Amino acid sequence: MTRLLSISAGVHPDLSPADMASTAARAGWPACGIWFDGTTWSDRTTAEVRRRLDDTGIVALDVEPIIPAAGSDDHAARLVEAAAILGARFVLFTSRLKDHSATANRYAEVCAMAEPHGITVVCEFLPIFPLSSIEIAAHVVAGAGSNNTGILVDNLHLSRSGGSIADVRRLGIERFPYLQISDAPSEPPTDLGALVDEALNGRLLPGEGGLPIMELLDAVPDVALSFEVRSRFLRETYVDPVDRARILLKWARAVSD
Repeated sequence: MTRLLSISAGVHPDLSPADMASTAARAGWPACGIWFDGTTWSDRTTAEVRRRLDDTGIVALDVEPIIPAAGSDDHAARLVEAAAILGARFVLFTSRLKDHSATANRYAEVCAMAEPHGITVVCEFLPIFPLSSIEIAAHVVAGAGSNNTGILVDNLHLSRSGGSIADVRRLGIERFPYLQISDAPSEPPTDLGALVDEALNGRLLPGEGGLPIMELLDAVPDVALSFEVRSRFLRETYVDPVDRARILLKWARAVSD
């Protein structure tokens, strides 16, 4: 089975959501991710992104992020509504809430919002957040009691959180509707600041580092792959976002074929 390849919204933090869709399509990607900024997103944004998707034929794999945090609006209802109009398969959920039960409750609420639209809510764990491990994500997902749940494994976060491909296999591949892929050195950063910078700016093209990418793809076959190569080097070397997307597609095909 041929995997659907998607370019993550994080590759192009310099682009608007509509330009992200057009850029990805021009570079030859069949799918892309869309970043939803609740402070700037409007109905006009939704309409323009939908128009670009229709004009180019590219599909929106996912819309992100929903991040509940104490004292702030996570914009979940608006994001899910936009994702439904855009035809996205997935929305991304993670959490800054320290109370895991509060995270689980909010995740269940978001799943209920998304279910009528046929959208799966993937729970992403990040070692820099309280929702920090694949085990915590599995607990959150198990408590939702919905059919539109899943765990999103970003292979960098899996490695840096102390998780393993054995953990993925143990939980069962049906938990993982798609994967996020990038590369990095085998050895993790030594402090929190460096860990954050690596995730946002220091990722490598798949195959350039030491993460066990092929082993993860063997463990979770056939699902879509979102290439989350957030890289300062790529942004500075390939200033033209279409060129940046094209070089990433070349590397993405090399590891997925």
